[in-house]
Amino acid sequence: MVVPAHADLQPTLVGDKLLLRPLTENDWDAMYAVASDPLLWEVHPAWDRYKEPVFREYFAGAMASRGALAVIDRATNSIIGGSRYGNYAPDRNEIEIGWSFLARAYWGGAYNREMKALMLFHAFQFFDSVRFNIGATNVRSRRAIEKIGARLDGEYVPEAINGVPPVPHVIYRMNLNDAKAADMLLESKHNG
Repeated sequence: MVVPAHADLQPTLVGDKLLLRPLTENDWDAMYAVASDPLLWEVHPAWDRYKEPVFREYFAGAMASRGALAVIDRATNSIIGGSRYGNYAPDRNEIEIGWSFLARAYWGGAYNREMKALMLFHAFQFFDSVRFNIGATNVRSRRAIEKIGARLDGEYVPEAINGVPPVPHVIYRMNLNDAKAADMLLESKHNG
């Protein structure tokens, strides 16, 4: 993936509850401890990502992407999930935010909202729009992305990749005005 030279896809972002920082190989054990919960993936196209060989493929893809972030609870200093920037579309000056997951104890909105708000604020420093690709039947993720103000903007069936079968996906998009309207721009306390 070739992105503008000035765009940092592995920043350190600090919010009230969360720290997002570049994912490292040393994060494997903590990431898999979170990802090994089958209920995290039950409505995801890669429903078996809780299995170690499947998650290893996901983790390898995250490391190779050069856009992966570990999500850390600032109160406990523990990894609680991950997310990623990727799939830059130069014709739209658009970046994707995705491959996100959080431990179930952090479901319910506040943590996902802060994670996405930090990532969106950072993304809009470099890109005109942000895309979210979600499995069409992944109602949980679709609701979460709609809550933050993203607009449904199409569907497609991707090729099988990284263990995800070729199932229908939907595309949500957000531009800077959408993010402002949804109050989804959270400047990092330490943008590094």
